[in-house]
Amino acid sequence: MPNNQKLFFAVGLAQKAGKALSGDFAVTEALRKGKVKLLLIAKDASEKSKEKLAYQCKEYNVPTLEVATRSELGLAMGKAPRTAAAIVDENFVKMILK
Repeated sequence: MPNNQKLFFAVGLAQKAGKALSGDFAVTEALRKGKVKLLLIAKDASEKSKEKLAYQCKEYNVPTLEVATRSELGLAMGKAPRTAAAIVDENFVKMILK
């Protein structure tokens, strides 16, 4: 399985298990509460969005990974295009980084 397919599989699985969050409000709240273990950011997200997310992740000491496109990230989650996805479970983080 190519690397992107493994990533999409892991993100989809995390979404189904309720261990992935997306959407501006949900991601921001999870970051504030210290729940996010890894933040996936779409490569084609706007520079403003990337800067905002990078700042929040630095503030809360959360690693980030730039992946795929907004459409591909959304498709992996079974949703509309997504700028970012927050992974809140350490096991899924290991699966994604593997």
